Amino acid sequence: MKDYFTEILYVIALSKRTQAALVLGVVFFLGISLVGEFYVSRLHFSGPFFGLEQAVIPKLLRRYDKVALIALISFWILAFKCYKRDKRRFL
Repeated sequence: MKDYFTEILYVIALSKRTQAALVLGVVFFLGISLVGEFYVSRLHFSGPFFGLEQAVIPKLLRRYDKVALIALISFWILAFKCYKRDKRRFL
């Protein structure tokens, strides 16, 4: 079991593509979440549409969360593919 984790860490340490995919996944996830929160917080309806504000804001936040999660998962899939390719190359 210890050799397995050592092998994973060794390949990740040598593989720049895997490192970049992991870091970009986290950066895009946080970035999309923060940008979505910022834009939704500045959304304000006035007049007769004021009641819709409470219904629209949670739906928009959920959409931003879904997009951020899709970005994170897709970068992790890319990182796994790069890991497999580099594992064959390094070991």
